[in-house]
Formats: sequence, C-alpha cells, structure tokens
Amino acid sequence: MTKAQSNEGARRRELRRDAADNRDRVLAAAAAAVRREGVAVPMATVAADAGVGVGTVYRHFPSREALLGALTHRSFQLVLDAAGKAAETDQSGIDAVRGFLDQTIEHGPDLVLPLHGGPLLTDQDTVAIQTEVRRKLGSLLRRGQDDGTIRRDARSADLVIFGALMAQQLPHVPDWNRTAQRLVDIYLAGLAPTMQPLRN
Repeated sequence: MTKAQSNEGARRRELRRDAADNRDRVLAAAAAAVRREGVAVPMATVAADAGVGVGTVYRHFPSREALLGALTHRSFQLVLDAAGKAAETDQSGIDAVRGFLDQTIEHGPDLVLPLHGGPLLTDQDTVAIQTEVRRKLGSLLRRGQDDGTIRRDARSADLVIFGALMAQQLPHVPDWNRTAQRLVDIYLAGLAPTMQPLRN
C-alpha cells in the first residue's frame, strides 16, 4: 500500500466517524426536542439543537417519519441493553428488576416511546427488539418468582408500563431522579410476594 492510499483510507475512516458522530448528535438532539415539543417539532429545530445544518439532518433521515422511527428504535435498544445488563447479574430477581428500573430512569431523557406519545411501531426490526425486551423482563420476573422475591402474578407488561412512567420526567417535580427512586422502592415493595393477587 502506498502512502497516498494509506492517507485516503484514513480520510475515509475519518469521514465515516464524523458522519456517525453527526447522526448520534442529531438523534440525541431530536430525543430532547420531541420530549420538549412533541413529534411535530420542526426538523430545523432539531438541526439547530444538534449544531448541524438542516441538510445534515435530512441526509441521515430523509423524512420526519424516518427520524421518529430511528428515535424509537434507539429507545428500545437502550431499554433492551438495560434489561440485558440486569439479566446478566447474579442478583436476586427483585434486585435485578431494581437494576433495570434504575437504568431506565437514567436513560429517561433519551427515550422516545409509544407510551410517551411517540410513533406507533411499524418497523419490524424495532418490533423484534420490543419482543426481546419483554422476553428479558419475563426472565427477570421468573428468577424472582423462583427465588421467592417476586409475587407470582407479576407480568412483564407491568414492568414495561412502570418503567415507561419512571422514564417520563415530570417537569414540575424537583430532583426527579430522587423522586423516581423513591417510587421504585414503593413499587418493588408491591412486587414482593403476598397473599393478595393483583387486579387485572
């Protein structure tokens, strides 16, 4: 390989890295903008918040639907990563669930989900991730049910809904993370085994 070829390869890698960084910056800005202004937020606003030109936004996401779809996919991937990390621990079921909820709260500002008013799922890759999230959470619940730390009638859908609620920061609540952690404590106490079944 000549020096010129080596330099050209390095330039291409740098361009790819810059493009990936721009895409990540746009997605982070879009998540904040959608949470702040809703799904109709102008693409120009997203571009300004990301510090890039609007052409850069459209180069990565040719339509608003494409951008919202990418945001939803990214959100479910973050939730799946949190569920996976919790499932990989050797903690009790209830402590693994706590770990999942803690990470969900931490990722809250980056999550744009249908339960938050985000777009409904149509992309099959995102639907597959959502299905895997429910499977992972189901395994956490079964672990807790087997080790006696989680009640038998708890369902993965319960964790999905509660996690989504905790990820949606209420604007007028001071120190949301601290409040959310307190609510998690209360919720986990309710997940403990009891003779009283959950209402359907």
